[in-house]
Amino acid sequence: MSLAEKIQTDIVTAMKGRDDFRLSVLRMVKAAIQLKEVEKIRKLDDNESIQLLQTLLKQRKESIDQFTKGGRPELAEKEQKEAAIIEAYLPAGASAGEMDAAITKAIAESGAIVEYIVGSYGNGRLIPAPDTPERLRYVYWLHYAEGSAMPLLLLKLLFNIMPKRAPALLRPVVRKVSSQALTTLVNPQLKQHMHFWESELSKSEWFAGAEFTAADIQMSFPLEAAAARGGLEQGHPNAMAFLDRIHARSAYQRALEKGGPYEVGK
Repeated sequence: MSLAEKIQTDIVTAMKGRDDFRLSVLRMVKAAIQLKEVEKIRKLDDNESIQLLQTLLKQRKESIDQFTKGGRPELAEKEQKEAAIIEAYLPAGASAGEMDAAITKAIAESGAIVEYIVGSYGNGRLIPAPDTPERLRYVYWLHYAEGSAMPLLLLKLLFNIMPKRAPALLRPVVRKVSSQALTTLVNPQLKQHMHFWESELSKSEWFAGAEFTAADIQMSFPLEAAAARGGLEQGHPNAMAFLDRIHARSAYQRALEKGGPYEVGK
């Protein structure tokens, strides 16, 4: 029996037992699964359902913290009860490594991976507080890096490489096509994006605001690529200063010590 099927079975049991609170929570979980299935246009497998339940559980824990700090113990207690019901459907006794293995089967995009790591191990770090302007900016930049910035930089890399790797007879044609694509499409758009980064970093040191977040880790990659092959160093002092701050962080230095130096393709 799949996790979704088990939840449906337990909904029927809660209805028969007149357990209204449990029924309400399970219906909410079922609705969340169905919504995700509509987005994917297919059924979720158990690993994907586990990821979704982890997200729902994380939301409850954040709410518990906010309600407790806000002096609303009755609301915190309700969220705690909901969290206990949701948590019961997660793998019993799973180690952190086992849970990570299950989750990484269901997610591949770096933004989703960062969200999972921050939610599971961040303990409130690297992410702004809920319901703040900084949180909205955080979500935007976390996914902008991969969804908007990197595709252009990848196109620039490809169009620069294609003429060099094309067969000799086709090289003049490929060079002309690549040059035109870079001149009329890629470079103008990339220039606009770099101007956008520069403007936003003139408002605060980090992309989401005054504090360093996981969104800055994500954004460091397109800025590194733009510095390597997009001309970021020309007329974008705020963006270059951002990279300097990233490079100066002790965590960045430890990562290089552990994983070795890397180069962004040009």
